[in-house]
Amino acid sequence: MDLVRYIQAKDIKSWLAELAEDNTVFAPCYEGEAVVFAPFDPKERIHLPTPATVSPKKTIFPESERLVDFTYSKDPEDLSRIMIEGKENIPKGTAIVFGGRPCDVRGFSMFDRVYLAEKNTDVYYKARRENTSFITLACDSTESTCFCHWVDSGPCDSNGSDVLAVPVEDGYLLKALTGTGEKLLGSSLLSEGESKVEEAEKVCKKAAAELGQPPDLSQAPEKLLEVFDNMEFWENVSAQCLSCGACTYLCPSCYCFNITDEAQGMQGTRIRSWDNCMSALFTMEASGHNPRPTKAHRMKNRVGHKFSYYPNLHDGVTSCCGCGRCIKSCPAGMDIREIVLKAIEFEPAVIEE
Repeated sequence: MDLVRYIQAKDIKSWLAELAEDNTVFAPCYEGEAVVFAPFDPKERIHLPTPATVSPKKTIFPESERLVDFTYSKDPEDLSRIMIEGKENIPKGTAIVFGGRPCDVRGFSMFDRVYLAEKNTDVYYKARRENTSFITLACDSTESTCFCHWVDSGPCDSNGSDVLAVPVEDGYLLKALTGTGEKLLGSSLLSEGESKVEEAEKVCKKAAAELGQPPDLSQAPEKLLEVFDNMEFWENVSAQCLSCGACTYLCPSCYCFNITDEAQGMQGTRIRSWDNCMSALFTMEASGHNPRPTKAHRMKNRVGHKFSYYPNLHDGVTSCCGCGRCIKSCPAGMDIREIVLKAIEFEPAVIEE
């Protein structure tokens, strides 16, 4: 049997405090009415009953990060020549993300195929990814916006986690999934967990049963390409959209960014910041031309990328983890599930001669 341990709910903060002695520990806590992942503070209340408002994406892929600090200087032998010296800011230190859900952690596997590709490796992402461990909290219940089972996942999916914590009576069963996970379970605050395994299995089965049977999405990649040029279809399904971008900023698997150089005098910094494909400026060219001029064009790209273009590039893997945040937090009530199903079911009108 894999290494399993049990921890009482009342000991969670003490355990995180131990882990924080040698690592930066991120945990879900309140920021106003929202629940976000922030560095662990024993004085703050940790929220675990429901998924956080945002995913822990920024723990590895920050909303804004300094990539390079640079300095301009003049060549003393040729004052018309400007030289540039740059210094990379490669992330250092180790981190532990506690309390993310299986769908949250699964999102990083979609990043990995892009940012850790053999030909193009992002050194900043790689540094954080290799030095971050995940203690993931399985879901003991689901919400109406959850659809992880649509994308080959589930409430107790262990993919990408080092430790999976399953809620049981008065605490959590902790299952080590990697060698790193085994090291995280060395605390004296933990006790034997074998007696809780059966209870944990029942919790997982109950949560999975709540989701019901998923629809067949095998035709989604092909069907979305079939309606690619049908702008009437995309105008209809995007009519409610406000182009606010909440869906992309909350999504655990959206990885688009923009690069800006901010300089003062002879010094400056190159900064990478999250970007939003639902923004009208996202594809605006310097010439003024925009290949995605309307929200219908932008919605086509967002949905098409997740359920068609990405799967076609990455062995059929959907670039959506089914967390449902884009549905739950959309101010206009947009539902990406409905758009995908409408594309699958769409049949062009037959014109009778």
